[in-house]
Amino acid sequence: MKKRSLLSLLACSVLGLVGSANAQDESFKIGLILPMTGPFASTGKQIEAAVKLYMAHAGSTVAGRKVELILKDDGGVPDATKRLASELVTSGRVNVLAGFGLTPSALSAASVATQSQTPAVIMAAATSSAVATSPFFVRTSYTLYQSASTMAQWAAKNKISKVVTLVSDYGPGLDAEKIFSERLQASGGKVVETLRVPMRNPDFAPFLQRVRDSAPDAVFVFVPSGPGAALMKQFTERGLDKAGIRLIGDGGITDDDQLNDMGDAATGVVTSFHYSAAHDSALNRKFVADFGAANKGQRPNFMAVGGYDGMAVIYAALEKTKGQGKGQALVDAMKGLSFESPRGPISIDAQTRDILQDIYIRKVERREGQLYNIEIDKVAGVKDPGK
Repeated sequence: MKKRSLLSLLACSVLGLVGSANAQDESFKIGLILPMTGPFASTGKQIEAAVKLYMAHAGSTVAGRKVELILKDDGGVPDATKRLASELVTSGRVNVLAGFGLTPSALSAASVATQSQTPAVIMAAATSSAVATSPFFVRTSYTLYQSASTMAQWAAKNKISKVVTLVSDYGPGLDAEKIFSERLQASGGKVVETLRVPMRNPDFAPFLQRVRDSAPDAVFVFVPSGPGAALMKQFTERGLDKAGIRLIGDGGITDDDQLNDMGDAATGVVTSFHYSAAHDSALNRKFVADFGAANKGQRPNFMAVGGYDGMAVIYAALEKTKGQGKGQALVDAMKGLSFESPRGPISIDAQTRDILQDIYIRKVERREGQLYNIEIDKVAGVKDPGK
């Protein structure tokens, strides 16, 4: 009897050790939901490439856990985002959700992240209120408050007092319109007209004609990554540049991924943003060079840096929890993280789970035959108020 009891005890101990080892060796799954097709496919491709680059730089094993990436294409359709998120946390058994190329996509997944207690890293969506919709959201992109408030400060300082706002008609666009208008008017400027362009199949021409008719000092623009090239083309075709109307706005209008295709029409455009491929740091030069080498010479944009830093946050949290973190423990490990990014110093606010970062004023210039967003000014440590 004693011998059998001893053998049973040993067997249980061995099974316990094996179970513990298996739990440690189990792969750590990241469900990456992005628009890989449709009008916002460039967003998905930039983030996917940056995520893979981070894994190439940092390795595919963290704190003894093998990292497994599961990519899903939502086409930029919120209903698809929610369905895919549900599948990933149930049958896919992912440890973290990530991506979210557009605000509506992030908002649609909020309830899934909350109910399943799955950390979800927003790598692209920029509406200020998005993170507050789930206690499991953490953001590594930026917010429109950060860029629009900085742009308004710069405009006022440079005697741009009469402005028309032109934004895409959805969450981030409305944020940009509201914040820019409030900040400019608080500085003594005036917004003479507010124009909102439909998200799907936008035609900027009639709106730009209204801008010209208003004869402002400048037009402040926000559009999501992608349509900026079309807007720039129509801006010059309508002769707004020759009429002395300046084009200013959120950095998405001079997206690094598309800037060279915009031609000289983009030269001189001033934007405020958290990242430029021309950012002068050793870390960014390596990021740009390695991204280009892995992607046929393509230049990384702000979406890419959001994806790259999102992976850095996930890896750091997993290290911090010694490979055991999940759910709330993993989110808690992400709070307060601070590190140097290709964009500059960033941190995750411990209270809001939103990003704190420098915002740069950039001017498009031609350097060595290519167009770049050259940083000409900076506001350090800009925090979204979390409204």
